[in-house]
Amino acid sequence: MHIPEDLKYTKEHEWVKIEGEVATVGITDFAQSELSDIVYIEPPTVGQEVIQFEPCGTIEAVKTVADLYSPLSGEVIEVNEELESEPGLINNDPYGLGWIFKIRIKDPEEIKNLLSPDDYKKHIGE
Repeated sequence: MHIPEDLKYTKEHEWVKIEGEVATVGITDFAQSELSDIVYIEPPTVGQEVIQFEPCGTIEAVKTVADLYSPLSGEVIEVNEELESEPGLINNDPYGLGWIFKIRIKDPEEIKNLLSPDDYKKHIGE
């Protein structure tokens, strides 16, 4: 299971890459493998205000539908348009081309509530 060291994580299996006041969000390799083949994604919309650890979209796989949670509070400033026609990018490259949305971080203090790579490994039992 691939868990990049330069990211933060949530207990709901989202990853976050923080660059200044912008956070890029996706789901982890563990999450995509548990969901199996992702067939549709409903991300939050640009301009939407999201709240830390609250549902903000859905991911539909062949066997199930799962909520997508926001790891931080803020305003959605971009969504990955490629996922509309190619949701499988999340399965193939969850930490790269499969990113889902970007937010402008509202409260940098919330970053402290996220898991480190080591904490996430413990959370998934690795």
